[in-house]
Amino acid sequence: MSIVSTARFEFHPTTLQDVWRVSRKPIGDDRGFFSRLYCAQEFAAIGLAKPLAQINHSFSRQRGTIRGLHFQYPPHAESKIVTCLAGRIFDVAVDLRRDSPSFLHWFGTTLSADNQESLVIPPGFAHGFQTLSDDAEIVYLVTAAYSAQAESGINPFDPAVGIRWPETVSEISQRDAQREMLNPAEYAGVSDAAPEAPHV
Repeated sequence: MSIVSTARFEFHPTTLQDVWRVSRKPIGDDRGFFSRLYCAQEFAAIGLAKPLAQINHSFSRQRGTIRGLHFQYPPHAESKIVTCLAGRIFDVAVDLRRDSPSFLHWFGTTLSADNQESLVIPPGFAHGFQTLSDDAEIVYLVTAAYSAQAESGINPFDPAVGIRWPETVSEISQRDAQREMLNPAEYAGVSDAAPEAPHV
């Protein structure tokens, strides 16, 4: 798969099918710059057709903080466009699609206020990140509203996934740290036919 270039974005394929690293094309002058975070017409070039349902914002005070790995089951599965507005993060997507050749594989990239990049994560993937700086602010554009009944996650330290987090962990929620480890042979993954809670 090759790079897709539009007027305001370059969409770079990653090692996981349907996960895209997005480079924005800011317009700058002596005052600073203007940058577009999203354009429905241009993101349609990579197959993102659903309208946005929510825009969410998170702030993490301490470097080394981990949030995730989170996802929602169908019919509330969502695409996410993740952007770092302040500081730096290591952003991660994990493929949970049971029939995918990259099932339980992960991709990570650095997003920062300076590099003008975002990550597009489709349904069927878990998402999480670790802060690489203090005072990191993240905005998430999502195509489905939050549903407590459909929300779930996997343990960010699960050896079945094997994410190499770049920093010593300083903060993580008790809920995320205590999620059960997966049994890859039995884990049903996420698909349109699997709206129920995961089997671990």
